[in-house]
Amino acid sequence: MNYVPDFSVVTDNWIVLMRGLWVTIQIWIPSIVIGLAGGFLLAQARLARSGWIRGSGLVYVELFRDTPVLIQLIWFYYAFPILIGVQLSPFAAALLGLTLNTSAYASEIFRGGIKSIHRGQMEGALAIGMTHRQAMRRVILPQVIKRMLPAFTNRTIEVAKMSSLASVISVHELMYQGRLLSSTYYRPFEILTAVAFIYFVLIYPGTFLAGRLEKHLARSN
Repeated sequence: MNYVPDFSVVTDNWIVLMRGLWVTIQIWIPSIVIGLAGGFLLAQARLARSGWIRGSGLVYVELFRDTPVLIQLIWFYYAFPILIGVQLSPFAAALLGLTLNTSAYASEIFRGGIKSIHRGQMEGALAIGMTHRQAMRRVILPQVIKRMLPAFTNRTIEVAKMSSLASVISVHELMYQGRLLSSTYYRPFEILTAVAFIYFVLIYPGTFLAGRLEKHLARSN
């Protein structure tokens, strides 16, 4: 093998990769924040008394959990505009797809956490005059948040990884910039290795935190 790696192509184009990293973060963080908020509301729908509301929530969750994320992003970019009559930008389509996907998975985390609390605690809170919202905020959520933290941390990590799929619909995030530089300079080994390293630096702190949280919660239980 006569190939001689030359990482100067990475250092010479570092600003391009950092620009892609910034776009990745712009997709990742809003997808998580909005997705968690939507997931909580969706979990309430899944736990509602109305069978119609529960069924609608179930259809939503299964639709996003049982189809590939890549298909969802492509659908929102190419097919969804046909329904609404407005062409979404690649960034908007990716953000929409990842946010809705995140909300589906987050809803199951919330639902599982809420159902893990004995039903009598909610009944007791309602009996002393609390509204359902007050009971959820003051009694149920403080207990389940601790149980759900590892799962939410893992979900955050997964969304960071999934953001690389946005490159397929030409979102100029980190993976897109890496592929572009690879095809321009014909140095895929150096550039894609650098891209992988950047993702590792971005994601590993979350992985480490998730592991520490799981060990801490295991000891506390």
